[in-house]
Amino acid sequence: MTPVGELRAAIVQDAESDRVLMLAWMDDEAERLTRETGEAHFYSRSRQTIWRKGETSGNTLVVEEIRDDCDGDALLLRVSPKGPACHTGSLSCFAPWLWRRVRERAETMPEGSYVAGLLRDGRGASAQKLGEEGVEAALAVASEDDRRVIEEVADLWFHSYVALASRGLDPAAVEEELARRARER
Repeated sequence: MTPVGELRAAIVQDAESDRVLMLAWMDDEAERLTRETGEAHFYSRSRQTIWRKGETSGNTLVVEEIRDDCDGDALLLRVSPKGPACHTGSLSCFAPWLWRRVRERAETMPEGSYVAGLLRDGRGASAQKLGEEGVEAALAVASEDDRRVIEEVADLWFHSYVALASRGLDPAAVEEELARRARER
């Protein structure tokens, strides 16, 4: 199916958190279907057809608002997501690279992977490493040079991602909690 009209970039943003969730493409037909149904439809350049977000996963995007950009070649869809936006299971396709790597290792559990090993050992193993790295980061802040602080905080962030993966949680939920707290202050 050839696109109907020009393809336009469609930037998808969570209407509540303002988090950018994904980028997709829309032709005139996808835009029409989106406006008519209230659910996001896009044009797949690889499959050369229209698709409704969530038609196989159930993770739909309820469209709250559609905005054109200043020269009409892109759209902003403000949505209420019903599940993760990314096909990887992350809330956003723009998740940090480290989270994408941890999540991929958690899903595939390859032999020899440090992440997979921690996850195989259960939540207790990732909790213990998270605690150790937290103490090491705190001690570095108190008495080490900047390079050591960076190294220890990197370890803490990494093990925080592993701990979240062990619970099936996404770091975006932590960011949303911080945003919620900021709004309350």
